[in-house]
Amino acid sequence: MQKKVLLSGIQPSGKPHIGNYFGMMRQLLADQEKYDVYVLIVDYHALKSVKTGKEMKENIIAVTLDYLALGLDPKKVTFFKQSDVSEHTELAWVFQNITTMPYLMRAHALKDAEAKNKEIDVGTFNYPMLMAADILLYDADIIPVGADQKQHIEIARDTAEKFNRIYGETFKIPEPLIMNEVAIVPGTDGRKMSKSYGNTIPLFAEYEEIKKAVMSIVTDSGEGIPKNVFDIHSLLRPASELQPIYEEKTGKYKELKELLIEDLEKFIAPMRERRKAFEADINSALKILEEGGKKAKKVAEAKMAEVRKKIGVDVY
Repeated sequence: MQKKVLLSGIQPSGKPHIGNYFGMMRQLLADQEKYDVYVLIVDYHALKSVKTGKEMKENIIAVTLDYLALGLDPKKVTFFKQSDVSEHTELAWVFQNITTMPYLMRAHALKDAEAKNKEIDVGTFNYPMLMAADILLYDADIIPVGADQKQHIEIARDTAEKFNRIYGETFKIPEPLIMNEVAIVPGTDGRKMSKSYGNTIPLFAEYEEIKKAVMSIVTDSGEGIPKNVFDIHSLLRPASELQPIYEEKTGKYKELKELLIEDLEKFIAPMRERRKAFEADINSALKILEEGGKKAKKVAEAKMAEVRKKIGVDVY
């Protein structure tokens, strides 16, 4: 029986944090046996935030090392970067020509940018079309996302359905897979953990970096149990196990933070050491990424050939 296809991507726009791990990465590792998995480094999406070639290159290498250190198995997973498969941007252009501006103006990311009074670039506006292409090129069945990303999957579904109505059955309709209990991982300030908010705990942090992040966690002096500390801690231990500890140390925020630092160090240290081992042989790690790109491109070429035929540009 053929496995369902699961696809997920990550932007090379900085160091991964524990929110990335508990929100998506952990799920990917668990799904390697169950699904036919595609993991892509979405470097073209990252152009919205990464503005120098040097930084982009460093980030791509870093993300490659991160995933391999976490245990992503290239024998089971197609691991590649978006820019190695030109069909992503080609298909995005096709989708843009069947999508209206009012439809894209409903996107949450666009509204967020407008609310911050930012001068909005075309990439931010068209972002959902490239994401739809990322997903639909590989006939993905399942897309693991955080709750805040669900709309992007809905847009991909709508785009597939519209293309199929206009040109005939071509694309599979994907389904989002949300881990509700950790769909939105809290950051050190109580908001969603995000690099853009500067409220993260890096996934491969050294001990002093962990200590600095945890000690910066915002607490309310009126709280008996500091919610932000408890919410992050409950990623590492069951809430039922933590509850009596936190009740016993009511108001002792420093002690509770020190306990969280200790548990984070136990969790992060083994992954940190594995990453250092991969970093010692970067060329071998990049070779894995390159081979994954070749494998993905064969699949994308076949789907794009079908699309070109459907839209009528394949005349030879």
